[in-house]
Amino acid sequence: MTAVSADKHGVAAPRLLDGVRVSIRLKHYSLRTEQAYQHWINRFIFFHNNRHPRDMGTAEVVKLLSAPAMKDHVSSSTQNQALAALLFLYLEVLSVNLPWLDGLTCVKPLEYVPPACGTYVNPYTVRTL
Repeated sequence: MTAVSADKHGVAAPRLLDGVRVSIRLKHYSLRTEQAYQHWINRFIFFHNNRHPRDMGTAEVVKLLSAPAMKDHVSSSTQNQALAALLFLYLEVLSVNLPWLDGLTCVKPLEYVPPACGTYVNPYTVRTL
C-alpha cells in the first residue's frame, strides 16, 4: 500500500511524477521527452537518497549535473537534457525558481574536425592526438 498525502479538504495530492506527466502533456511535449524527463527526475531523486526535490535546491542540482561530467564522461547533449529536465521540474511542476547554477561543471562539446582528403577521422582518435 502506498501512502498518499491529502490536503486540508481530504483530496489526495498528486504524486510528483504524476504532476510531471500532467505538466508535460499540457505543454504537448513528445512522449519520448516525457520519458527522458522522468528518467532524469528519478535519477536525481535516487542520487540524493530518495529525498523529495522540494527539500533540495541548487546545490543538489549542481551535484547531479557535475557528477556525470566528471565520472561518466557523458556528452554535452546528455548533460543539457538532464538540466532541461530538472529545470522543468522546478519551474513548471514545483513552481520554484532556482538561482543561477554557479559551480556547474559543464561538459565541453566535441569540436568538429573536417575529414582530411575525404577520409573519415574517428573523433576518439582526434581526442587522443
